[in-house]
Amino acid sequence: QVQLAESGGGLVQAGRSLKLSCEASGSYFSRYTMGWYRRAPGKQRELVAGISTGGNPNYADSVKGRFTISRDNAKNTVYLQMNSLKSEDTGVYYCNTLPSYARWGQGTQVTVSS
Repeated sequence: QVQLAESGGGLVQAGRSLKLSCEASGSYFSRYTMGWYRRAPGKQRELVAGISTGGNPNYADSVKGRFTISRDNAKNTVYLQMNSLKSEDTGVYYCNTLPSYARWGQGTQVTVSS
């Protein structure tokens, strides 16, 4: 069973950057497609970026060109570099497998002030 721990969130001004990290336990991390999800206030959790086992990324239209997902299989870690942040990026960010098989972690709060 994969366990996940997200970190790196915070309060930033619009236009600035943040980099999120997610460390996964378990021996089979490299075999999973991984995703970053977010739950904005009052909305359902949505997928914002995914990365295949081979490192191929895909993005929601709302973040394309601003966010970059990457992974380091040696460190069992997936990252989300977020640039040009907007107030609508505010939310709790989670990582999980894609589809989401693992138990959800606590997430990391990102708040973007305008």
